[in-house]
Amino acid sequence: MRLFFREHVMLISVQLFQAVMIPILFWLDGYRDVGVSLYAFFLSLLLITVVLCYRYFSRRNFYQRLQHSFTALDQSLETTERAPVSEALDQLLTDQYRLYQEELLKGEDRQDEHLMFMDRWVHQMKTPLSIIELTAQTLDEPESSSLREETERMREGLNTVLYLARLRTITEDFHIKPVVLSKLIQEVNQENKRFYIRNEVYPVLKEEKAGAMVETDEKWLFFLLAQLIHNAVKYSAGRSNQLILSVYERLGELVLEVKDFGIGIPVVDQKRIFNKFYTGENGRKYRESTGMGLYLVKEVTEKLDHRLEMESTVGKGATFRIIFSKTQNLTSM
Repeated sequence: MRLFFREHVMLISVQLFQAVMIPILFWLDGYRDVGVSLYAFFLSLLLITVVLCYRYFSRRNFYQRLQHSFTALDQSLETTERAPVSEALDQLLTDQYRLYQEELLKGEDRQDEHLMFMDRWVHQMKTPLSIIELTAQTLDEPESSSLREETERMREGLNTVLYLARLRTITEDFHIKPVVLSKLIQEVNQENKRFYIRNEVYPVLKEEKAGAMVETDEKWLFFLLAQLIHNAVKYSAGRSNQLILSVYERLGELVLEVKDFGIGIPVVDQKRIFNKFYTGENGRKYRESTGMGLYLVKEVTEKLDHRLEMESTVGKGATFRIIFSKTQNLTSM
């Protein structure tokens, strides 16, 4: 209603001015019949009122559509009255929606091409890295260890890029199946064996129930655990020589826990460590930090429909837990 009056305020003003001026002109011309002048005045008001009511009720949906924002893009394809202005608006919104869809498809195609390029590039870079690692084995110490350490860092960075590129289409990449957690932990430890030795931090497995099994995606869970372990080792080096990997049941849910005894996470950073590119106080001390590891962990955990918990005390270490729901905990079934 407010929009309708705002649009017709000029017409109403002109009509009122005209309704007042005509009796005044008759009066100035010597016509002194007040009753006829008042009749003409009220007749003009009645006519403009009828016209405005007709215009409003015939275009009510049109004005309501202009005043309410869309909650879904498909609403722009809805039609209103068969009035010329309404039809013109419907056609404009339809054309705009079609243009938006075309631009969106172009953007998705460009992004898919970029993701495909990143995927192929990462795999291509892994081949020369493997050759460099083989070459490093023929060198004498400490050159061999230093070179392999740098290649491991490069491989970790390439994997982060690869998983970040796949994050948008992660649901298409899922392969949910039963996974034995102890076996997965052993595989992660085996892959990071040299990383443990170099940093002199070693994992200790504590399994409450042997053969604990969950329903999840093995590849992505491997990535989650590897990220948490890398952080735990990196921030424990020089302060503690062990980290604890625990598997236990809590209120029917299965918990995979990574606990370190390193520098811990400051309270001011604890709410933001899962933000994209946020490195925090510890990240500024360790310049290798990109601020993407825990962001990916959080995103992938949510996509897998698991939960993530974190506890930390500065100077005493940090604990991260991946929690599998009762329906995902195959051990208790």
